[in-house]
Amino acid sequence: MTIDIWPLLVYSLIVVVLVPALLVASSLLGQKRQDHATHDVYESGIVSTGSAQLKIAVPFYLTAILFIIFDLEAAFLVAWAISIREDGWLGYIEVFIFITILIAGLLYLWKSGALEWRTLRQQRDLANLVGEGGVVNVGPRAEAAKAAAAKDSHQDHLDSHDHDAHSSHDHGGVQH
Repeated sequence: MTIDIWPLLVYSLIVVVLVPALLVASSLLGQKRQDHATHDVYESGIVSTGSAQLKIAVPFYLTAILFIIFDLEAAFLVAWAISIREDGWLGYIEVFIFITILIAGLLYLWKSGALEWRTLRQQRDLANLVGEGGVVNVGPRAEAAKAAAAKDSHQDHLDSHDHDAHSSHDHGGVQH
């Protein structure tokens, strides 16, 4: 069995000739004028403003990484689905184990809080709103819960202020 290599050589030759030819043609035929806005960043019809040094929260990156992982695993499942007849029962068992591992990983991430975007304050506020049976309270009960939470945080602030006031009068164990 011989493999004809000449189509690969012809393709390679076309690429090696065409790419430099297009670059030379672009530099010869391209616009040469320089305006004041020539080197400005221009993305999708919008002039950029502000700094490119944005701080993005870590949960965003975690979610992006999880999306990529599960997206790649979906690609593996599509490849398996295409070859399901050739794989038979052994392939089915392997994919069952693969999906079981995926589900276990997802449950671990869910239980460890990797999928939670809320801050501690948002979690506390939500806990004050959720009543019996997981129903979100709205109306008078929700307002009362908010008022109680605000009163507690105000009291905590006063307690910490009183503690700071007492400790500021303490100089080396001797109070004045």
